[in-house]
Amino acid sequence: MKAFVFHGPGQSAWEEVPDPAVKEPTDAVVRVDAVTICGTDLHILKGDVPEVPPGTVLGHEAVGEIVEAGGDVRSVRPGDRVLVSCITSCGRCRFCRERMYGQCRGGGGWILGHLIDGTQAEYVRVPHADLSVHALPGTLANRDAVLLADIFPTAYEVGVLNGHVRPGDTVAVVGAGPVGLAAIATARLFSPERIIAVDLAPARLEAAHRFGADAVADVHEAPAQLVADLTDGLGADVVIEAVGAPESFELCTRMVRPGGRVANVGVHGRPATLHLEDLWIKDVTITTGLVDTHSTPTLLRMAAAGRLPTARMVTHTFPLNRMAEAYDVFGRAGETAALKVVLGGTQHEVAVPAA
Repeated sequence: MKAFVFHGPGQSAWEEVPDPAVKEPTDAVVRVDAVTICGTDLHILKGDVPEVPPGTVLGHEAVGEIVEAGGDVRSVRPGDRVLVSCITSCGRCRFCRERMYGQCRGGGGWILGHLIDGTQAEYVRVPHADLSVHALPGTLANRDAVLLADIFPTAYEVGVLNGHVRPGDTVAVVGAGPVGLAAIATARLFSPERIIAVDLAPARLEAAHRFGADAVADVHEAPAQLVADLTDGLGADVVIEAVGAPESFELCTRMVRPGGRVANVGVHGRPATLHLEDLWIKDVTITTGLVDTHSTPTLLRMAAAGRLPTARMVTHTFPLNRMAEAYDVFGRAGETAALKVVLGGTQHEVAVPAA
């Protein structure tokens, strides 16, 4: 089969690799019908995630069909259409029993496209399939469903739930990429008073308005002052970091009010300074986290009911064999206005921006 393989920082290729097969009785093999690219994949290509060994097939999000299932798999069978979660769960270890699937110690956690071959391929082996794939309702299109493998659960759990967004809150989201936009959309479920989006790309600030931000600010135009002006000088109740850069994290800590919460979602490849000389007296709570995907079943039901803005997130589509081109478009989002790119379907599809 063909797959997109990481060969070291700055090196990757769409190339022939061995077909995956069931290795354990809890495995399933999925034919990939739709896959997307995550900002974390870009971090891997830059060398920010050194745990990924050269030769690894990238990707941790997919929709497809079960083609083979091990003898111990009970929840799905060949022919079922499924969502492949970005997080794999053994279901037995301490962390899985506490719904902290991202910290699984039984051979799960974030392993696809990280520690084992991932989903940016024609087929993928999924360990612990009973708890790591989700049967899909027939009404949910592939390009919508694939967004629930990672970005919506990540934004909702690590940003909105960890940040304890409440009715009447002022929420600031720093970074209006796909995860930041999903954080805006899911924060609105809790009826905050206002949501303020911060980014440096005009196209993403426009997208933030479409996804529900009440105000936007260019990162170069004193966003902390805007937040202060809108909150009588207090600062935001919740600030969600959705970039993964030292500058954005430090901006978040300047924007939060005393007693407020900073929820870090971004993947950081460089150290960030924690200004405890300023923060120690402010009663600020800072949370970090890897998504656990415990919310995926709920989000799937909401998406099937049309309650999540999944369709407007996809700006470009490609066939699988144009993976390198899709990476280029997604990696130059400031120029291409790409939000999410989805790959799959026939070889004759072309990249068409969504309306």
